[in-house]
Amino acid sequence: MSLEQKIKSAVRDVPDFPKEGIVFKDITTIFKDPELCKEIHLDIVDRIKDLKIDAIAGIESRGFLLGPAIAMTLGVPFILIRKKGKLPYHTVNHKYDLEYGTAEIEMHKDAVSPGMNVFIHDDLLATGGSASAAAELILKEGGKIAGFNFLIELGFLEGHKILSEYSENISTLVAY
Repeated sequence: MSLEQKIKSAVRDVPDFPKEGIVFKDITTIFKDPELCKEIHLDIVDRIKDLKIDAIAGIESRGFLLGPAIAMTLGVPFILIRKKGKLPYHTVNHKYDLEYGTAEIEMHKDAVSPGMNVFIHDDLLATGGSASAAAELILKEGGKIAGFNFLIELGFLEGHKILSEYSENISTLVAY
């Protein structure tokens, strides 16, 4: 069975969450299988190991599940991109639209140095709102976008198009 098939069989669909009409792709079920997690981790690392990456940025909260392990394996720092009001130090923020509302995210001002090549990781690419907001934060601090990685892409929402403005290096493990 391919990695894509393994992931698809592990992901749980939750209808009408977070609001009616949305079928939420729940990846928490993947973490019941440590071997699948390891295979996913190694696949992501293999996809990006030859890029010149200075840091991995993960988007709250599911970008925190694999992001730190990817960063550790590559020997680079992990940057937390969180919901507004969750970080204790001086922050830079960005407001954006979600597929089902609006949100504001932030990171510490000293997380990215000018010229730093940052790779953004998250669990799901839908409209591209969260990932493009993360890219904007990194650019505000003088960083560069090395690329994006997602476990799942909802292709019909065309988030890939928005992110291609920041980098052509966009990878996903599973597409719906």
